Order: sequence, then structure tokens, then C-alpha cells
Amino acid sequence: MDSVSAGRGRLTIVATPIGNLEDMTPRAVRALGEADVILAEDTRRTRALLTHLGIAGKRVERLDAHVERHSVDRWVSRLEVGEAIALVTDAGTPAVSDPGSALVRAAAEHGREVVPIPGASAVTTALAASGFPGDRFRFFGFLPRKGSGRTELLAELEATEETAIFFESPQRVEHTLGELAVRMPEREAVVARELTKLHEELLRGTLRSLAEGREWRGELTIVLGPYRRRPAAVIDVDARIDELLAAGGRAKDVAKVLAEETKLPVRELYARILRRGQGDER
Repeated sequence: MDSVSAGRGRLTIVATPIGNLEDMTPRAVRALGEADVILAEDTRRTRALLTHLGIAGKRVERLDAHVERHSVDRWVSRLEVGEAIALVTDAGTPAVSDPGSALVRAAAEHGREVVPIPGASAVTTALAASGFPGDRFRFFGFLPRKGSGRTELLAELEATEETAIFFESPQRVEHTLGELAVRMPEREAVVARELTKLHEELLRGTLRSLAEGREWRGELTIVLGPYRRRPAAVIDVDARIDELLAAGGRAKDVAKVLAEETKLPVRELYARILRRGQGDER
């Protein structure tokens, strides 16, 4: 008797395919079949998977990004009375850039056993296919859409010397690649599109080349290769202005990037860009 079927009252974290349904493991299928209830981010998607797997009559309930503490407590209490609960996400491994981590933490805090069943993950799949070093890497999840949080995280990505991985939507990826290209145009990157699916595609190049206009579709995982940020002490400000503008940066955006690199005032740098006769309001 193994860790899936031995006893009740356990929370089983079940990885599901990120695209190709053949990536579902026999152990994961059995865990879903034996669960009293399956908690899912998207119940319709999970029910479609269960139908494909031939698992019928299973109770599937929602556990999404807006889960409240009382809901988490309710499921922990179900574990305490012996229910077998399986946790899945839309695709891939639950609790990785996913709302399920709150339930996992609460179950562990209440002394309930948590059993992980490994499987597909867009993070490690994209990393393996990138060819970049995988001994040290950082995962950033989805970048904030706007505001100071986004600005700070973009600066953190630039400062990260090891391999970096993040998710992005097809609606925002062109803008994101453009912002990163302004900061570090020659950094190598891989855009992994529709991993394990029919139209899987791995696009390789510098951030400058990948930021060039194209139509993006499907689910995207971006991997940035190792990168050493240029020390501020050796920056030729005027040459850097030319470089960032040539990469397509707007004058105001270039001024902000240079302010981070040189610690000079944004207003002073913006005026300097305009004086060179190259800055505009693109």
C-alpha cells in the first residue's frame, strides 16, 4: 500500500498536464479516482480532464485565487474527519504561482499529511528546453500588470544574474519584452509558447530581437539567460542613452532606467536625452 491509498484525511497535490494529456501519470489518475472531492481552480477544465480519464461521478469544487480563509478552514476540517482531498490547478503543478498554496500551508499547520504527486510543470519544462544553466534559477510567476510593483520587479529581473523564469499573457508579452529590451537588449532569452501542445514553439534570441513586432498567441513562459548587470561606475551615459533609444525606448522610460543604473536624477537625465536631439515621445 503506497502513499496515495494508505489511509484517509490526506491532502494530495496532483500535477496535471500542461497541454499533452499523455503526460498524466498512472499514479495521478489513481489519486483523482480515489479522492472524495477534487478542488480545482477551474472546475469545467478539471471535469473535462476527468471525462478524458474515464473518471465519472466525482465531486469537483472550486478553489481559486479569491479563496477566503473560512473556505480554507472548511476544507481542513474535512481533512480532519477523514475525507481524501485532491488538489489540482488549471494545468501543471498546484501551488506553483497558484492559489492552492494557502490550503497546503493550512493543512500542514493542522498536522494533516500532504502528499505531492509530481508531474508536468511549465517552469521546469521551459528551463530544460532553454539550454540555460538550471543549477541556480529564479521564478517570478506572473509580472504585475502596472504600477510601482511592476517597475520594481522589472528592476529585480535586470539585477538577477542567474537564469530567470516568468509567465506572461499573449496580450502583454510584446510590451514586456520591449521594456526588458530597453534595460538589457543583449540578454539572451527563450520564449516557450504552447509547451507540449500541437503548436509548441521555442523562440530563441536576444531580448532586442525577440521584442521585434510579431503576433503572440497561446500560453507563454519566458526564460532569461544568465546576465551580469553593467557596473554603474563604468557607464558612459551618452552611449547608454543612444543604446537604449536604439532599442526602441521612450525618452521617459530611458531616463528611468538610467536613473536606476547611475543614481542620477530622472529629470536631469530626461533633459540630457532631449538635448542630444534623439529623445522623443514615442
